[in-house]
This record gives sequence, C-alpha cells and structure tokens, in this order.
Amino acid sequence: MLFIHQYACISAQDSFPEVNLDAVIAPVDGKLFAREPAYDGIPKGTLRRMSKPVRMAIGAASVLLKTSGRLDGIIGATANAGMDDCFRFLQQIIQYEEGLLTPGNFVQSTPNAMPAQVSMMTQNHGYNMTHVHLGLAFENALIDASMLVDEHPGSKYLLGTVDDISAYNYNINRLGGWYKALNSHGDFYNAGTTGSIPGEGAAMFIVSSEKSGSIAGITAAETLHTEDAALVVDRLQTFLSLHLPNEVPDLLLSGENGDQQLLPFYEGCEQLLPPGTGVLRYKHLTGEFPTANALGLWFGCYILQHQRFPAHMVKVEPGVEKLRHILIYNNFKGLQHSFILLSGS
Repeated sequence: MLFIHQYACISAQDSFPEVNLDAVIAPVDGKLFAREPAYDGIPKGTLRRMSKPVRMAIGAASVLLKTSGRLDGIIGATANAGMDDCFRFLQQIIQYEEGLLTPGNFVQSTPNAMPAQVSMMTQNHGYNMTHVHLGLAFENALIDASMLVDEHPGSKYLLGTVDDISAYNYNINRLGGWYKALNSHGDFYNAGTTGSIPGEGAAMFIVSSEKSGSIAGITAAETLHTEDAALVVDRLQTFLSLHLPNEVPDLLLSGENGDQQLLPFYEGCEQLLPPGTGVLRYKHLTGEFPTANALGLWFGCYILQHQRFPAHMVKVEPGVEKLRHILIYNNFKGLQHSFILLSGS
C-alpha cells in the first residue's frame, strides 16, 4: 500500500500556497490557466531561466521538500510539458541555420526536465524516472512508486506531475473537437455539447510505505484501454470486489469534464455504485488535460484530511458523515481509463 504524507498543487484555483476551494475562478479566453505564485523559494536568476511547466513543478515540490527529509528518488509524469520549448528550439535550428542556439530551450524541451531539475536542486542521486503515457502518465508513475515501496520498505519518494497549455497541443485538440469555447462555469456540465475546456497544473506528493504520519493511503490503482463503456463498468466491478470486498466507496470523485461523448462512461460507473455513494466532480476547477487526474488525487487527499468539500463540486451528496474510501475514476478521450482507490489513514 502506498501512503501519502504531504501533497501540494498549483492549479487554476486558489490551491497554492493557501487553499480556498469555495471561490471558483472562471476561465480566461476559454482556458483555465494555472494561478502561479511568486515562487519566493526559487532564486530569481534560476527562476528567470525556467519554463512554465518547470516553474510550476519546482514551486509545488519546494514546499514539500522543506520538511520531507531524505528522498530515495523522484518520479515524474507528464504528457505535453516542454512541448513549447521543443518547438522553439527546432525553430531556432532553422532560423539560425544550426548556429548559436539558446541552450535553455533545449534543456527544458524534454519531458524529464521537471524531475531532473528537482534532482539537481536537491542533489538527489537516487531513482529518477519520468512517465510519458498521455492520459495515463500519472497513473503509471503512481504504479511505479507503489512497486518501488514494495521492493524497498521504508523508502520515500517525490511523486509529481505537470502539464501546461502549449499552443501546439491546444490547437491540435481544438481542431479535433476536444475543446469548446466556454467562459463561465454555469453550464460546464450541462451544455450538452462535445468538448471540454483546457487546463494546466502541477501536483506533488511525498509517498512511502510507512503508514505512520500519513494523510491517506492508495489501496489500489488500475488502468485500462478501451472504447467500450460496458467493459469499463465490468472492470470497475471487479476492481472493487478485489480491493474493497466487504465495503463500498463513500464517494466517487469523477473526472467528468462536460464532454457529452464521455458521459456513458461516467454514468455507467455512477450507476454501478450503491445508493448513498456521493459523487463529486472537479474538472470545472482544473480544466481537462492528460494528467488532470493527479489534481483529482490532490482533491481526494484534501477531502479525506479535512472531511469537507465545496458545494459546487457535488453531483450527489454522500450518505455518510465521515468519508473513509474515495474511488477516483478518470477517462481521457474515451480511450484511457483509470481507477484509484484512496482510503483515509
């Protein structure tokens, strides 16, 4: 079992450094941009050379690293982070005819820039891995961390993810019909149209195999590739019977994103759960992006720790006073699915 000891998140809402989820920040030009802090803990000279994804990741991680102690490794996940820098570097090759190029764009143009930067800043020479699996990048990083703590009891890792709204990926997804114009949250889930709104953010967690002092524990995580909604429901039923055989989830934290194409998947999972299971939604706060489910896990940790959630997240009120088990289900583009079972410590 993987236990979460600390967590931090930079998102489009007031989630860092102080958390206020009651106020909802609306999209700007149809996009939910991350609300970046001042990054007081990062030297200005270093900060100036960082790309936006690296800034967000380092900013969220730095708060945790102050009190985390020794880490045995850093595990990152992303789908698109560094894409803008990659294109800038490729354009410079043409523009300057392979002459003097900007090294910063090259260094930060790869997905592993985030864990590499954290490693260099903390002089951590342990395990360092980046998972780039589009909509399952974070889940694969989570499974990686779970296997590591099983193999090395007592070990501790920084697990994190970051993605930004790059011009390239935004245009590709908009043309593909995955995004729509929406500048208010009022009809986010009820518009009855295809597409969602883009978002970005970073989420960081300190994880280990030690239960003592933890906030929550991840009982199980599973991924699935399919376009068959019935198969997703069937796998979820098997997942719960294996990992929560004598109980039921108190809450479903749903990755529903306002895209009517994906509703059959989410509604099928909701209908499988017994009456009394609450349903919360979070993507009107984060927007849609491949690793948004990492922010979903952040919300789950916050809800378990504080036993409260804002009314605007509620689709179905939970039937229990104390939340113990949260099921997180996410779906990326109707093809990549994941289940995460989160339990209070």
